Amino acid sequence: MNQGLLNSLTDAERMLAAETERDALKGLDEDELLDLHQRIRRVRTKYVKNYRRGASAAVVPAGGRGKSYPRNQRDRDKAELFESALARVSRAVATAAGRASTRLRSERIEAARAAKSAAPAKSAAPVKAVTERAMPATGTKVRATKTTGGLKKDASSRAADARRQAKRDAR
Repeated sequence: MNQGLLNSLTDAERMLAAETERDALKGLDEDELLDLHQRIRRVRTKYVKNYRRGASAAVVPAGGRGKSYPRNQRDRDKAELFESALARVSRAVATAAGRASTRLRSERIEAARAAKSAAPAKSAAPVKAVTERAMPATGTKVRATKTTGGLKKDASSRAADARRQAKRDAR
């Protein structure tokens, strides 16, 4: 990070950027990381929006995009700074989510094993094989009904279609 950019940050932005350093991210849990991610994304979006608005407004007075490019350097640098901070936080969120997923999976497996060992042994009763699902008689086809979720709405739609067709037929 260059010194000019650090000097252009407000205290709140400087503190927010410091929260994304590796040592600061280690002590956060998944929910805190998600909260930080949202705050970083909000600030990044603000500076991207400011940069785009300023860049588009500066093209005509400067005489072209190339000539207007240097005029909006501060917002562009801030957007880039918060984009890299967002990437760091996103990686930390992904790592925390992976750890949580692994932990939950192992807990579920242990619970299933405990339930299996605590359950009584199954009897040797014959198991019915389900060979045929609830199918209609042979030769009839199950027809999917086209519905939008309400009988009145469907009737209204059919009536509107009929009126439209009648109008076309009358031409």
